[in-house]
Amino acid sequence: MGLLTFKGGIHPDDGKRFSKDQAIKPLLPKGDLVYPLSQHIGAPANPIVKKGDQVLKGQKIAEAGGFVSAPVYASVSGKVKGLEMHFNPAGTKTECIVIENDGEYNEVEYEPVRPLSELSREDIISQIGEAGIVGMGGAGFPTKVKLSPKEPDKIEYIIANCAECEPYITADYRRMLENTEDLVSGMRVVLALFPNAKGIFAVEDNKKDCIDLLRKAVADDPRMDVKALVTKYPQGAERQLIYAVTKRAINSAMLPADAGCIVDNVETLIGIHNAVINGRPLMERVVTVSGDAVETPGNFKVLLGTNHRELVEATGGFKAEPEKLISGGPMMGFAMVSLDAPVTKTSSSILAFKEDVVSKHSETACINCGRCVEVCPSRIVPSRLADLARRQDEESFVAMHGLECVECGSCSYVCPAKRQLKQAIGSMRKTALANKKKK
Repeated sequence: MGLLTFKGGIHPDDGKRFSKDQAIKPLLPKGDLVYPLSQHIGAPANPIVKKGDQVLKGQKIAEAGGFVSAPVYASVSGKVKGLEMHFNPAGTKTECIVIENDGEYNEVEYEPVRPLSELSREDIISQIGEAGIVGMGGAGFPTKVKLSPKEPDKIEYIIANCAECEPYITADYRRMLENTEDLVSGMRVVLALFPNAKGIFAVEDNKKDCIDLLRKAVADDPRMDVKALVTKYPQGAERQLIYAVTKRAINSAMLPADAGCIVDNVETLIGIHNAVINGRPLMERVVTVSGDAVETPGNFKVLLGTNHRELVEATGGFKAEPEKLISGGPMMGFAMVSLDAPVTKTSSSILAFKEDVVSKHSETACINCGRCVEVCPSRIVPSRLADLARRQDEESFVAMHGLECVECGSCSYVCPAKRQLKQAIGSMRKTALANKKKK
C-alpha cells in the first residue's frame, strides 16, 4: 500500500537534525513555578489556593471553570506566592498562580487505581477530565470534551497524530521511541470508550524507526494499526490527517466526530495513560529546545510552570544572540517577546534563530503565479483572500471560503512576492468567526 497524504502542502527544511538524536532528559526547575489559569480552549480555571498556602506536588490548585475547561495541578511542592499577571508563551499577559519551589517535591497520596477493565465509560472520561488533560499538540482543547461526542457509537477511527510535521520539533519523535508502550496504552484507554472504533497511529515516513517500533507494539492487537504518511507539511493538521488516513473530508463547519473520527496528539495520549492507568494528573510534558542559535539542542521532560529561560540554560545557553524566538514550530508557532514565560500544557518547543529572516523581506506586488493555490491544503485562493482581508471585505471573504483556511502558512512560505498571506487571512478569519458566533 502506498504512503497516505493529501493534496497540496510544502517541503521546508525540517531542521530535525539538530535534536532528533537527543534522548529525553528530565529537567528540575530552580526558580518559581508559574501556572496560567488559561492553558486550554474554553473558560479559565478557577484558583482554589491563596497566598501563603503550602501545596504538594500533584495537588489541584485551580479547578475547571466550566464544562469546556480544565483544572491545573502543582508540579512542585512549596508555598503559594499569590495570583499574578505574567506573560504566557504567546506574549499575552494572563492571570497565573505562582508557587515558590521548596526543592523537596513532596507529593500527594494519589487514590488507588483500578484496572481499565473495571472502569465504566463515565469513570474513564471523569479521570481524564479531572487530570487536566488537554490537546497538547498546540490546540489545548479539553480532552474530556473531545471524548464525549453526541453519538459515540458512530466513531470509527481514533487517530494518533504522530506526524509531527512542524520543522525542528522532535518531542513527539522521542516520545514514540522512548515511551512506545505508554503511547499504545493511552490509545487502548481511548478505544475502551468507543467499541466500534479502530486505533490508527499515523506517522510520517521520515520516522521509520517509530513506525517499526509501533508496528511491533500493536502486532497482537486487532483493533490497532500503524499507517505511514508522506513526509510533507502540514501532514499533521487535523483535517489533512483525517483525509490522508480515511479519505473523509471535513470543513470548518464540521467536527472530526462528524466524519467518525477523533484525533489525539502523542503527548495527549501519554497524558491519558498517566491519568487512567497510573492515576496521576498532568504535571509535565516533553519540550524540544532547538534552532541554530542554541548551543546544544535537545528534548527535555519539563514540569509545567518552569521558566523557558531555565530550558535554554539547560542546553548550554545561546551560542549567538538570537534575533527570533518562537514558541512552537516556525510555521504555526508564536513569536516570543520574552524568555520569562512558563512552560504550559501546549508548549511543544522553544526555537531560537540567529536571524529573523522573515522581517528582512519586503513585500512586493502579487504576480498571479498561483503558487499559493497550488500548495494550499484547503484548496482555496490565498492571494485573493488576503486582498479581501486587507480591504475588510468580510462578506466576500466568507463567500470565497476564507473560513476554510487552517492557517498553516504554506502560502506565505512559497510566495515569491513575500506577501504575508497567512497573517492577513488569519486576522480576517478570526473577525469573521467572532461575528458568526455573535449572530
